[in-house]
Amino acid sequence: MAELVMCEPIELYNILNQVTKLSRLIEPNYLCLLGLLLGPAIECGKVLKEFTSHPVAILRGGYECFSAMYHFLRTQKIIWMPQELDAYQPYPVEILFRRVYLGTFSQACDPKIQKDLKISAHINVSMEEGPFFVGDPNKLLHICVEDSLEANLSSFFRHLCHFIDVHLELGSVILVFSKLGISRSSTAIIAYLMHQREQTLKRSWTYVKKCKSNVCPNRAFVNQLLQWEEIILGGLVTGNLDQLY
Repeated sequence: MAELVMCEPIELYNILNQVTKLSRLIEPNYLCLLGLLLGPAIECGKVLKEFTSHPVAILRGGYECFSAMYHFLRTQKIIWMPQELDAYQPYPVEILFRRVYLGTFSQACDPKIQKDLKISAHINVSMEEGPFFVGDPNKLLHICVEDSLEANLSSFFRHLCHFIDVHLELGSVILVFSKLGISRSSTAIIAYLMHQREQTLKRSWTYVKKCKSNVCPNRAFVNQLLQWEEIILGGLVTGNLDQLY
């Protein structure tokens, strides 16, 4: 029997914006949302959990709270054509509430996304050059590395952590991105969380994986994160790497 759990608004936002090759929202069996008040929602959840092995989530604050926080997701559209669904652009996932996002190069190039999320700084971990903040080192950190086993991303860890720390103090909203948002940018985000929270690679990895299910740093980057863990914590804590994937 499934369990009944509470779901924070940020969790639902990230669920809505998961991506494989296309947005998960265009998959008909991906997600079922019911708009009910708290009491009826709990009673409905108790019934639903009898028929599934997956947790049934109750949204904390309900639709009104979620809609107020993520108003840009609202739409009057009822019927979507197949080609519209195929072209649907999800938003970057939220790592730190309204402050740090993790996304793709195409999301970083979308002016609507920049406006809706109030993005004011970029960390671009790819070979490509984006259209925003070019020539402004205070708002753009471009870490130009390939997603390869030969790439050295760890030499930029201190710089990117400092860049994010400074912008958080300034109240900026930061988008960290790479070509697909899977390997390079996720490595950068994991490295930052390890630094900010002084926590293990495994714990930071688990948190980011919960936000974005397809993150998968390549093996070279994982080894660099292990070395970073030794620097942050004064020793190696994370053991079996196979548990991370």
